[in-house]
Amino acid sequence: MAPEDRRAALIAATLPLLREYGAAVSTRQIAEAAGVAEGTIFGVFPDKASLLRATLMSAFDPQPAVDALAAIGTQVELRARLREVVLLLRKGMSVNANLMAVPKELMADDAEFHERMLDGRRRIGTAIAALVEPDRDRLRRSPEGTAHLLLMLIAASVHRGFGLGGEFADMDDEEIVSVLLDGLLVRPSSTPSTESAS
Repeated sequence: MAPEDRRAALIAATLPLLREYGAAVSTRQIAEAAGVAEGTIFGVFPDKASLLRATLMSAFDPQPAVDALAAIGTQVELRARLREVVLLLRKGMSVNANLMAVPKELMADDAEFHERMLDGRRRIGTAIAALVEPDRDRLRRSPEGTAHLLLMLIAASVHRGFGLGGEFADMDDEEIVSVLLDGLLVRPSSTPSTESAS
């Protein structure tokens, strides 16, 4: 197996274990999952931390999300487009939610990792903005601003409201899009209430 293929295989085997066990995952577990001897890991990576860093970089690589967002296209109506965006990004964020604590242990002083994370968010924001662009004149904010607001709503729903007691954890895809496009005011019911009927 070529060195790059072996590296990719080790990263692929490590990712589900990192999601489950965090930085406490052992090289023995990784070797078993990859179907290799434990020493093989150290023939590719200088140490366990290097493998975990490379795995985190892979997990947070924005390119698959950017490609999937581009595939949505702008042919469908804005609200339907944004529902597809929310479905896609919530799934990705949910899968990686447990990894958010791992960088603190492995990447505390890694400026390159933090810059790559910021760049990844920018690239995803740009991809969302491109999907919103055809409806620019219908929105009070720019496509870029709309993209950032949407990302914040998605993140709040996935990450338990960032410590706000799970206030936003029950938001579904439809509500996220509705809050973005319609605001927080309760909409009047389309069916008459019993009071108004009497």
